[in-house]
Amino acid sequence: MSIVSTNIPYSSKVLYRNLQDLLKTYSFLKLKTIGYSVLGNPLWVITIGNGPKEVFYNASFHANEWITTPVLMKFIEDMAASYLADSNLLGISVRNLLNTATIHLCPMVNPDGVDLVTGALPTTYPAYRAAKEIASSYATIPFPDGWKANLEGVDLNLQFPARLGKGKGN
Repeated sequence: MSIVSTNIPYSSKVLYRNLQDLLKTYSFLKLKTIGYSVLGNPLWVITIGNGPKEVFYNASFHANEWITTPVLMKFIEDMAASYLADSNLLGISVRNLLNTATIHLCPMVNPDGVDLVTGALPTTYPAYRAAKEIASSYATIPFPDGWKANLEGVDLNLQFPARLGKGKGN
């Protein structure tokens, strides 16, 4: 039986239900909160594996790219099912992989934006109206479908102080 549906609009509530169901089915998964959104929605990280190499995946930085969340959730479900069954996934032993690596996934970095784009945030909420006001300055981007940012209009994917050119001593 599949837990994660990939053919419905995702929201922070759907994500939470899926995470809870995954934890009930696969008790070896670990879940923690690493912060909160503007509206107070938790930013979840789910972890599988116990190896020394660590990998971090994330999804839905941009609200209008919410489809990345069910893709990542389906990935963790498939990994967990293969681990439990001690089977291969795409020809790779998941059990061996997860004994050498730990995978951390933040499946929805921007839950408020995702809720706005998928219709889970009611149009009567002040946060919706504030986002619509911000969007009015960008008439060529359809609202709410084209919305990328969090509810304060911040593009989360542009918030990394990478200091490009400094890594190689430039």
